[in-house]
Amino acid sequence: MFQAALTGFLTGLSLIVAIGAQNAFVLRQGLRRSHVLPVVLVCALSDAVLISLGVFASAQVSAAFPPLLPMLRWGGAGFLLFYGFKAARTAYRGGGHLEAATQGAQSLRAVVLTALALTWLNPHVYLDTVVLLGAISARFAEARAEFAMGAIMASFAFFFSLGYGARLLAPVFARETAWRVLDGGIALVMWSIAAGLIRGG
Repeated sequence: MFQAALTGFLTGLSLIVAIGAQNAFVLRQGLRRSHVLPVVLVCALSDAVLISLGVFASAQVSAAFPPLLPMLRWGGAGFLLFYGFKAARTAYRGGGHLEAATQGAQSLRAVVLTALALTWLNPHVYLDTVVLLGAISARFAEARAEFAMGAIMASFAFFFSLGYGARLLAPVFARETAWRVLDGGIALVMWSIAAGLIRGG
């Protein structure tokens, strides 16, 4: 059972550490120190739901509604293109630094809705959690629950570390240039993911 939990933890961690739209958003909120706890909870709890779905019901879900992934692909691409445009506009206009960024923070509702959209409108999340983790968990027929718990623990550990660990970079982001580089990088990440979704990747 420990082996199943460890495998779940390491597999979940390896899938989640890749730079993506969701992680970039969590990092930015951590740097801004704006609604960090709600953001990391939304991301981690969403992962917990998806991981459980993949481990315990992946086959039934994929057979029940085949059009789901194409719908998520196009919806996610549209959202990422729009969010990337907003980040690029912020990078172009500049004028931001760490102190000013906390003053102009988004509302809790807007931040939570963005975190939900970046999580649930990303088809790659479903491929990683529902399909891939679901397939790997089949190796542990008698310890699926332990495997799922390990993967869920990895998600919580990662998002809390990313959200609250971002504060260590606060001195760097006291400068406007650093914020413009970050926003420009976020825009490129969003657009590259959107392009991959449009191509069907």
